[in-house]
Amino acid sequence: MTNIIQKMKDWVSLLPPLGVTNILEIIILSVFVYECLLWIKNTRAWQLLKGLLVVAAFTAFAAIFQMTTIMWLIERLSTATIIAAIVIFQPELRRALEQLGSKNYFVRLFPEQEDGSSSQNTINEIAKAVFAMARVKTGALIVLQQKQSLKEIEDTGIRVDGIVSSALLINTFEKNTPLHDGAVIIEGDRMISATCYLPLSNAEISKDYGTRHRAALGISEVTDAITIVVSEETGRVSLAEKGHLIRVPDQDALRDVLPTKMIEKTEPVKEKNIPRRILKNKGGM
Repeated sequence: MTNIIQKMKDWVSLLPPLGVTNILEIIILSVFVYECLLWIKNTRAWQLLKGLLVVAAFTAFAAIFQMTTIMWLIERLSTATIIAAIVIFQPELRRALEQLGSKNYFVRLFPEQEDGSSSQNTINEIAKAVFAMARVKTGALIVLQQKQSLKEIEDTGIRVDGIVSSALLINTFEKNTPLHDGAVIIEGDRMISATCYLPLSNAEISKDYGTRHRAALGISEVTDAITIVVSEETGRVSLAEKGHLIRVPDQDALRDVLPTKMIEKTEPVKEKNIPRRILKNKGGM
């Protein structure tokens, strides 16, 4: 037993000294690797990773059996392959950088600013308008700004700057009217812009979803905004947040969800706070 303990001490003595800086580096690298793996899992880069593993296995096989010609080709093509991968996955890389810039890593170090939360009356008006349009299958796309500014998106549309009401929303999305096409941006209790263009998501989604749903997913992937979609084909209502679509079955359910998301913004909303009747339809039309 004494010999074992002595050997363990000898092995430990061979390790370099571990200081505060080393511990900090380990934590930073761990977080970085975790975020990279999470990004790879949620994008097409997962397919790229599997392809790279196949190439790595083939390269190891060629190296073990000293296949010089194949190794020479791999060395010449490696640089071109890296450049090609960057070009092919440019949208995913850009989205990853946008998400990195949108995260509030230092939010706890500074006093929280006012974020233009919507009042309960505004939430009621939105819910009333959404399901009034759903009943007659009027397509709608309503973006609710959170802490992250949507100024760039607002500038793509027509300035409205009006107090939110169900009548205003219904008239805005009425077919064959000048403002019905595109999305409206709501900040607090005011509708800022209409006919706004949203970035489209490249995610693989059901064919039951249309362009509005892809646009709602797109803005939710690059910002913290919450988007409500009314399907023109089916009249169904969905909510997009953080790259996920949630089916909203009725007006009461929408009112239950929106106050949690639009008023209590100090902590991210967890799925357990969302009504179970909504969660069971998550990801479906």
